[in-house]
This record gives sequence, structure tokens and C-alpha cells, in this order.
Amino acid sequence: MTSWDISPFEPDGLRVAPLRPPVLPEPKRHGEDPANCDVCHARDEGIWFNERWRLARVTGVGVPLVLMLYSRDHYDMAELSDEMAAELGVLTTHIVRHVQALPHISRAHVYRIGDGAAHLHIWFFARPEGQAQLYGSWMPVWDDLLPEYPADVADADAGAVADALVTSYGGRRSATDEQMHV
Repeated sequence: MTSWDISPFEPDGLRVAPLRPPVLPEPKRHGEDPANCDVCHARDEGIWFNERWRLARVTGVGVPLVLMLYSRDHYDMAELSDEMAAELGVLTTHIVRHVQALPHISRAHVYRIGDGAAHLHIWFFARPEGQAQLYGSWMPVWDDLLPEYPADVADADAGAVADALVTSYGGRRSATDEQMHV
């Protein structure tokens, strides 16, 4: 993969770490017990909300915008009802549309990994227009390597996405505001 022109690493001198033996049982993920889940405790923090979901901006990143969609109650993906799973698909599509509508963004990358925390969280990474080196699966690695993107620009972009989501999907900008429907 380092031979790809989008790799952030030069292949010369780069070594693969040895594969460690399996550890069983696997260590628990953060928040396996909802009483100790930081995501549950932050259920009213973010830039957009409805009864079941919240969207937050991840700060201190190197790409223009990273958003995280969380279920407000403690679920992992396999535990979603069919109704919530369908809503997740539609909501994800709306978020992608709004991120990609930002004038300096070409693509919204969507990731669900799930090994670090038991509470469902979906990542949205905004790839800046013209930055072909940030294509594909290397985007989160580049994000860690780039200098921090200006917070004021990211805040404005996150606000634009949240406002557009309220208009296109419903919800509200605050956890405590009365529900808004379009």
C-alpha cells in the first residue's frame, strides 16, 4: 500500500510490525457497560440532534472537517432495530450530501470501525477539493499527520452542515430546543 501515490509514507525504510498472537478473551471495549460510557454521558453535546441521534464535530483534526454521528441511547450497530438502521442510512446520506455541498470539499468519507468503543459512532471525514493525495483509505492517517485545520473554518462548516440537516431532515441545533420538523 505504500507504493500507492496516495500513501503518506515513503516505502524505503518502512517496516511491517510483527503480528502478535491472539488474546482471548478479547479486552472489553470502552463503554461496554452503559453506566461507564462516556458517549452516553455526552448525549446532549453536539451540533445537531433528534430523539435518537446526535452529530458532533471532532476537534483538533488535520482535514477540513470531521463529524461523528452517535446514537443518543446506548446501542451498537448490531443492536439497532430495523427502523433505527433504516434511519441511520437515510441520515448518513443527508450528512454526506451536506458535507459535499461545502464549497471547498469534494468528498465525504464515511467510516464505522467499532473496535474502540461499544457505543455506535459513525465517522465523516471531509476531503478537501483538489487534494487527490487524500483519496481513499489513507484519509484517517493523513488526518493524524497534517497540522490542525483552522477551528473557526471547521466550526463554520459544521454549523452549515447542521443547519442544512435541520432543513432537509428535521431535528434541531440544540439538545434542549423544541423539536423542529420540515
